[in-house]
Amino acid sequence: MLRRSLLTLPLALPAIRAARADVKTIRAGFQKGEPVEMTARATGDLEKATGVLIEWVEFQFGPPMLEAMRAGAIDIGAVGDIPPIFAQAAKADLRYIGANLGAPQSVLLPPGSKIQTLADLKGKKLAFGRGSSAHNFALLVLEKAGLKYSDVEPVYLGPADAGAAFEKGAIDAWSIWEPYASLFNTRPGVRTLTTNLEIGAQNGFIMASGAFVRSAPHLAGKVVEGLANAGRFANADQDKTAALLADATGMPRVVWARALKNDPFRVGPITNAIVAEQQKTADRFRANGLIPIDIRVADIVWRAEA
Repeated sequence: MLRRSLLTLPLALPAIRAARADVKTIRAGFQKGEPVEMTARATGDLEKATGVLIEWVEFQFGPPMLEAMRAGAIDIGAVGDIPPIFAQAAKADLRYIGANLGAPQSVLLPPGSKIQTLADLKGKKLAFGRGSSAHNFALLVLEKAGLKYSDVEPVYLGPADAGAAFEKGAIDAWSIWEPYASLFNTRPGVRTLTTNLEIGAQNGFIMASGAFVRSAPHLAGKVVEGLANAGRFANADQDKTAALLADATGMPRVVWARALKNDPFRVGPITNAIVAEQQKTADRFRANGLIPIDIRVADIVWRAEA
C-alpha cells in the first residue's frame, strides 16, 4: 500500500483526479489516533469488503483530512463530529456515509494544576484542535459548568503541539480524544478533570467526497461494511488489536489497551437519530458564533438505500 505525506498532495492532484474514472483505488485518509481505520489498514478489511486497492494517506487529525477531501485528494476518511460541520459550512462537497457511535474524550490537567471543578476553567487556557471533536467536547464541558465560550481562553492546537504545550505547562487544560488521553493521563501529576462519560457521548463519522459517492455508490456502502468488520475484530480481540496498533503507531501497547477499553467500536449506517444529534451539535456551534451560517446536516447525508 502506498503511504504519502500530505505535503506531497498538491503536486499530485491533477494526476490523481484524472485516475478517478475507473475507481480501481480508494484513497483513504487516516489518523494514527483513529483505531477503526488503523485496524482496517492492518487487517485488510477495507480491501476485502470493497474488492479494490486502498491507498492510505496519513493526517494528524480531522480538519486537514476533510480539507484534503474537499480538494479532491482523498475519497474517504473517519473523523469526529465537528470537522464535517465546519466543512459543510465552507460549502465542501462531502457526504456522511457512516457513523461510529461514541467517541471518548477527556479534559486533562497538567501536574500542579489547582483546577478542581469544571467552573474553575473560567479564565484559563483550554487547548483543543479547532474544528475537531475535542472542540465540541470543550463546548459541552463549558455548558455543563454554566460557562460561556468567552469565559475561557481557547488555544487552538493539534494533538502534537497541544501535547508539547501540556508537558511544558503552557496551557491550563487540554480537551483531547483517545488514544492521546490514555497516553498522558497516567503520567505523574496528570489528572483527568472529566470525560464524556460524565458529560455526554459524541459520535464519529465516516465521510466521503461527493464525487466518490456519485461515481461509486456501491463502494460507499462497502466502505462502511469494511470498517464495521474492522470494528468487530477490534472489539472481539482487544489484546491482539492493542498489539497491532502499537506496532503500527509506535505508541506503547499498554496505552492502546487502555484506550480500547474506553472505546468500543460500533460502526454502522447513518440513522435519523444520529442525524438529529449531529444537527444539535451544528446548532450549538452556530449559536456560539463558531460557524458563519446555519447548516442542515441532513442535506449531505448519503444512505445506501437512496
